[in-house]
Amino acid sequence: QVQLVESGGGLVQAGGSLRLSCVASGRTFSSYVMGWFRQAPGKEREFVAAISRSAGTTYYADSVKGRFTISRDNAKNTVYLQMNSLKPEDTAVYYCAARYLGGDVYKTYEYDYWGQGTQVTVSS
Repeated sequence: QVQLVESGGGLVQAGGSLRLSCVASGRTFSSYVMGWFRQAPGKEREFVAAISRSAGTTYYADSVKGRFTISRDNAKNTVYLQMNSLKPEDTAVYYCAARYLGGDVYKTYEYDYWGQGTQVTVSS
């Protein structure tokens, strides 16, 4: 069992930056592929970024590539999402997720555990 707690969301102006954190409980954090997803009002939850167990490989949605950076610190059981050059269309609830087995990192159903989400609002 893994519990995930996100933090770092808030209100920011367009062009600004935020850094999201997700702390995982348990001693096997390094066994999980970690991902970030987001969900805007009236829309489906969508993939944002993911990172492999050793942090050797990262994946990004085209909409955030070059602006967002995912990273992890296995010693701190934490995954981060650095968001730069934020746009109003980035406004959403951002969720951290953990996946133990293999599969498609881009798909929500491949993830076993989810956090409660943190709100990110970007004003124009």
